[in-house]
Parts: sequence; C-alpha cells; structure tokens
Amino acid sequence: EAAETILARDGMAASLREIARQAGVGLATIYRQFPTKEALYEAIVVERVRRLADEARALADADDAGAAFFAFFTRVVADSTDQKMLVDALTDAGVDVKAGMDDLHREMVEAIEALLTRAQRAGAVRVDLAMPELLALLGAACLAAERSRWDAGMRTRALAFMFDGFRPR
Repeated sequence: EAAETILARDGMAASLREIARQAGVGLATIYRQFPTKEALYEAIVVERVRRLADEARALADADDAGAAFFAFFTRVVADSTDQKMLVDALTDAGVDVKAGMDDLHREMVEAIEALLTRAQRAGAVRVDLAMPELLALLGAACLAAERSRWDAGMRTRALAFMFDGFRPR
C-alpha cells in the first residue's frame, strides 16, 4: 500500500527508502522481496488487477445484478488512469507488464462475463451486448478517461450516456 501510494505521487522517481519508511519496514526487507524498483511496481500492477478480479467475483453475488455490473464498469474506468500510469512507467523502464499475466487476465475476463450474464438475465443489460464489444467499450472508456483526464463529474456523465446504450430499449 505504501509503495502504491508513493508511486502514484512520485512516479518512477519514487524512493524505495521512502516506501520502506512509510511501510514501517527496513529497506533490506523491500529488497529481499523485490530486487528492483521495477519488480515492486510490477507486483503492484498485478495486485491491482487481482483486486479488481476479486471485486468482480464478489459482485457476481450481488442482489442487484444490473447495479453490480454498472458499478464494476465504473470502478474499472475510475482506476484506469492510475493503472495506466503504472503500466506506462514500467514499460518505459523496459518491463513487460503483461508477461506472466495470462491467467489473471483470463480470470478478470471470466469475472466480467459473469457480471454481464447476470445483468442480462436480470433484464438490466441488452442481451445482444457480447464480451468482445463490452471489452472494446470498456477499453475505450478507460483510454478516454486517461487521455482526457476525466474528473468524477465527467466520468459520471460520459458513462451515463454509454450505459444508456447498454440498457434494453
């Protein structure tokens, strides 16, 4: 958590010494777990994706399947700017963030598909919205939010228009 907070604030210039101090551990402890700063940041990216997949799986049991689907989509878009910053920083440092994440990516897609299916069965989402289109629209919304620096109000308004297109007519 300390590393994630400091990285978001300072980018790749973040100090491992400051991370250790904030985490309440010695610098050697961090180096034993993460031999490089990039390895630590890569672990942060993996953990963030894992948390999102876990959240999607947890929402699959929500009473209101439609609300769960739309809330998760919104959460992914809201988190996308920070995630993109981490991935870009690692890519610039020569780290292939996607390497070794195939299983986690598959878990995420399966969790999103479960949310979509439940929302469709509940009548909250059009039955003709398929995963390829949903993933394309999710990616587009994330990219737009990151590139245009959407604030919370803009995100809410833009997603409301998008979600209107997801709903049955």
